[in-house]
Amino acid sequence: MDKSHLILHGLAIKKHAGAGDIAGLIGLTEADARSGLDHAVASGRAHEADGRFILTPLARVILEAEYSDHYADARDDTAFMDAYEAFEVINVQLKSIITDWQTMEVGGQRVANDHSNHDHDNKVIDRLGDCHERAGAIFARLEKGVPRLGYYRRKLLEALEKAEDGAIEWVSDARIESYHTLWFELHEDLLRIVGRTRQE
Repeated sequence: MDKSHLILHGLAIKKHAGAGDIAGLIGLTEADARSGLDHAVASGRAHEADGRFILTPLARVILEAEYSDHYADARDDTAFMDAYEAFEVINVQLKSIITDWQTMEVGGQRVANDHSNHDHDNKVIDRLGDCHERAGAIFARLEKGVPRLGYYRRKLLEALEKAEDGAIEWVSDARIESYHTLWFELHEDLLRIVGRTRQE
């Protein structure tokens, strides 16, 4: 696939990122990602500040116009599209798990989870592990259609294992590549591949 498209796509997923942040996602070395980002800046498709990059409005338009060509095969692949639909089903389950991680019921009311109830948190992490296991076959089918998506499978497992080992910030902390952060990015990636928009 065209490197310039991958660079713009990586920035669209990661939003505000450095070369190292998008290299694995788009299947390039960090050096190649940096070279592509520098070219994007020179061509008016990205802005740089302190080593981090964002897309320009022009780049967003260009990127959206390219998806149908770059992912025509995936969109025509019944197995891939079936895997995407299966992902959407399990995505609903993941949302429920994250809601129960971020909030909990106290006296019939939903309140923010301060994570002082370790039993509650451990049960939610167990559910997250079960969800990840159920999603494994879906990840494999998606990766078969678009190999670079294997990045998410590997990174999601890393985040889950850290959370299971007691580093609970790896469940949903938006400041790191937590499980929820990575899942959200995978969903965004898939929506762009198949040409759909996120339903809130």
